[in-house]
Amino acid sequence: MEFMQIAMKYLPEAKQQLDEAGIELSMELIQPFLSLFTKIMTEAYELGLNDGNNQE
Repeated sequence: MEFMQIAMKYLPEAKQQLDEAGIELSMELIQPFLSLFTKIMTEAYELGLNDGNNQE
C-alpha cells in the first residue's frame, strides 16, 4: 500500500508531463497501470528483501 501512496504523490507530475505530450490521463485510464506498477514494486520489494536476508 505504501507503493500506491508513493505513486499517487508523483501522479500530478506525471499528469503534467503527459498533458504536455498531448496524452490524455484519467483515473479510468491510469488504473491498469497503477495495478501493474503495484505488482512490479511488490516483486522488486520481495527480491530486495530476500537478497538482504541472504546477506546476513
